[in-house]
Amino acid sequence: MFRECYICSTSVYMSKTTYNRIKSVLAEKKKTNKDLADALKIAPETVSSWCTNSAQPSIKKLFEIAVYLDVEAGDLLVSSKKA
Repeated sequence: MFRECYICSTSVYMSKTTYNRIKSVLAEKKKTNKDLADALKIAPETVSSWCTNSAQPSIKKLFEIAVYLDVEAGDLLVSSKKA
């Protein structure tokens, strides 16, 4: 994804950083965004933003997601360790 830098009038590549694995774990568990939204009583758009890593759930929500998906909360996060 490229963004225009208005200060220097050049295009800058913006990399998308992945912080969570919610989308992957939902797929592994054969659940949909809507299933998770319904279970947590939140808007499907909120779950969508988590799945695209545009936004991140609070720690409390992360644990609620883990309980719903029957995984450890850490399984929903991307490791920061370099391989």
